[in-house]
Amino acid sequence: MAFRGWKQLLLVGRQNTFAKAWRSRRGGHSLCWKRWCHWSASKSLDPEVRAFLEENTEVTSSGHLTPEIRLRLLTPRCRFWREKPDMWPYGDPFWAIYWPGGQALSRYILDNPRIVKGRSVLDLGSGCGATAIAAVMSGASQVLANDIDPIAGTAMILNCELNHLNPFPITIKNMINSEAGNWDLIVLGDMFYDEQLADGLHHWLRKCIRIQQTEVLIGDPGRHQFLSHSIRSQLHKVIEYSLPEYTRQENNGLTSSIVWSYQPSNSLENC
Repeated sequence: MAFRGWKQLLLVGRQNTFAKAWRSRRGGHSLCWKRWCHWSASKSLDPEVRAFLEENTEVTSSGHLTPEIRLRLLTPRCRFWREKPDMWPYGDPFWAIYWPGGQALSRYILDNPRIVKGRSVLDLGSGCGATAIAAVMSGASQVLANDIDPIAGTAMILNCELNHLNPFPITIKNMINSEAGNWDLIVLGDMFYDEQLADGLHHWLRKCIRIQQTEVLIGDPGRHQFLSHSIRSQLHKVIEYSLPEYTRQENNGLTSSIVWSYQPSNSLENC
């Protein structure tokens, strides 16, 4: 099966195995920034994993909304675009696709650095790390990237190197349902692909806003699971971007992606 077909499995799989993984990994309770972190600038990478990722991904900055950011992704020139999915040894590589919601968030941050400048930022479900990278490039004082896939953590460090940045802290804890950390801004893209996960996100983000007055930005191209969820009524459209042709082809013809500000009217109520 070609990777294009595999990618369709990933799109479907996000509603199944990956969503279950998010739900099953309960968050920790520490509010200390350092204690969240599993990777940092001093963390050495597994040389075997590094070699595999470098050999089986392509460095690219084209076909996406952020040509300033170079990323290791799976492309048609990669071996695993054509291999059977079960040949990939490290689990489904959701991080190897630059999803359109993340693209919109990254573009918005790069164009509006005041959004993150001097602020602490949590990139939830970071994947390839592009939005966290955009936050660092735009002057964020602290950036924490979060993805429950440890291979995504390795990929993020490699992508930091590509963009001549010191690696930011990374955690693979499931932070949903954890205590509300003291972040100025939480960004998340393409996370509303499962109703139960979306419910958990809705509750946790509302708690962060209520307790810490955290600002929340969400990137999504308008998938049905997102637009049909109750959170939609509490979102305010910030900006909409037309997607490049390559990204449209990768995402079943989706033509645009939107950045939303989450402003729950009941943020002051008990959650």
